[in-house]
Parts: sequence; C-alpha cells; structure tokens
Amino acid sequence: MSAPGRVCPVSYRHGARALAAPAELEVDTLWIAGGLYGNPLALERLVRLYEAEPGAKALTFNGDFHWFDVFPGDFAQIERGVSPFLATRGNVETELAAPVDGAGCGCAYPDWVDEATVERSNRVIERLRATAARSPQALERLAGLPMYLVAAVAGERVAVVHGDADSLAGWGFSQEALSTQPGRAAAARAFAPANARIFASSHSCLPVLQRFTGGQVIANNGSAGMPNFHGTRFGLATRISVRPSAKALYGTRAAHLYVEAVPLDYDADAWQRRFLAQWPQGSAAYASYYRRICEGPDYRSEQALRREAALAA
Repeated sequence: MSAPGRVCPVSYRHGARALAAPAELEVDTLWIAGGLYGNPLALERLVRLYEAEPGAKALTFNGDFHWFDVFPGDFAQIERGVSPFLATRGNVETELAAPVDGAGCGCAYPDWVDEATVERSNRVIERLRATAARSPQALERLAGLPMYLVAAVAGERVAVVHGDADSLAGWGFSQEALSTQPGRAAAARAFAPANARIFASSHSCLPVLQRFTGGQVIANNGSAGMPNFHGTRFGLATRISVRPSAKALYGTRAAHLYVEAVPLDYDADAWQRRFLAQWPQGSAAYASYYRRICEGPDYRSEQALRREAALAA
C-alpha cells in the first residue's frame, strides 16, 4: 500500500540488527512512555511518578509525544516537558521535522485500519505541521532525535523502539499482530539479531504485554496520553525495574526484571476540555479520538496481558 498514511518510508527502517549496538545507559529502573499525544496533564502525572522512583533510573519518551497539541502554547509546553528527558522520535515527530514525500502522517497503517481513519490522521498532521513551523528550534531538536535507544536495566538489554524491531512505523508489535501465531513467531525472531531481552514499543495505540518461553518480553504501552481500556480514563507507561511497583496495573517477568504497565491517572475532565478547545466537534481528531478519550476503546486490560508464547529457534 503506497497511499499517504499507509506507506512506510525506507528512511523509517532500521532493522533488528541495528539494535544490537552497545547500550547507551545502565540503570536499575527504566520508564518508557509512548503515545503522549500532546496531553500535558498525562505528562505531569508521569513526571511525578518518575520523580518518586528511587535508585538509578531513566525516563524515555519513545515517540508521538506530539499530536493533539496544535495550539502553540500547548506545543511549547510539551516540548518543555519532554526535552529534559531521553526521547526517540515517532512517526509524528519525524513527519514534523523532516516530512517524507507521500508519507502523510507516517503511521504506515495496515489494511485492517479503515480509509476514513487514515485520511483523518493525514489531516491532523497537516494542522500540527502549521503549528510546529512556528518553532524552528523545536523542529531542529526533533530532527536530531534517534529512531531507537538501547538501555541496560540491571544488565539486561532493552531495545526501545517506536514501532517494531525493523521500522519506526512497524506494526509487528501491535496487539493485532501478536494475536496471531505467525505474528508472534515473526516478533520472536527479532530478539536474537537485536540481542535484546525486552522490546519496549508503542505506535499501534493499544497495549500488549507478550512474554516468550525464553524469558523475553515485548512491552507495548499503547498510549500514555489516552485511555487504553474500555470504561477507563487513564493512560499507561511501561516500567522495567529490579523492583516491583505497588502501582502497576499488570506485569510479567523478564529474567530477574519486572516489566509492568503503570496507569497515568491524569485529570481526565480537564484533558477533555483542553482537547475540545483544540479539536471541536466536526474536526478530524474529534471524529477519530474523542469517544476514546471519554470512554476508552473497545479493549480490556485482560486482553493486554498475553499467555506465554514459544520463542523462535
């Protein structure tokens, strides 16, 4: 598929072997937040939780921290909040800083996503580009962000990506792909060339925590800035640590590490008002996201924690 919003540009592709690079940092606890989507209230809650974390630690944003923040003040607030921490770029930041001809939003949506959703996402990025164009220093910073990051958590390698092991906009770590045996097998084959114990991703909007028989884990946190489950109004972050968290919604083990999904209980009413001010009824983002922001998606937390799957030989 080569239509805007569905194409995956060649420049987005890094390959699993690139992730076998030496770790850039070593900590006892690593927090990863993807899909903040311009929600400053979720950002504030995340930073408070992270600051309360003891010991050697790091926080990284693995892309798409911008999206709904089309008011210049909101865009600047997200930039100020994210820039003190580690970050990798998602398709949103890539298409703001260095747009690829014909990529649209850069989401590389698979065929199970309907055309109307794709078209609306392309309209959202066009409006966000107009906002970002007023901030050349921010665009320069976003252009310099890497596509991935490799960390060591108590000696275990964690590959932080936006999409999947091969591409910034890959869907191989989506809950849909990991719901199929071929999808799990393909994902499992990426651990060896990446020399990774854990993959941490987001991009595909819904969370999934998949453990494999060798003790490897894929942790997709879904969205930090929107609800991830039906009837809820909180975002999620991924926490990987030598210690368990009392605040975790669910989790699993990867060797001696705890891999957990931690709720981000932001002020949901205030976020709805802020969203509507920027994306009122009739706008592209309202049509795609407002119901989820109010009610959560048609997805439940028990669907996110997956049974152990065989590791590919």
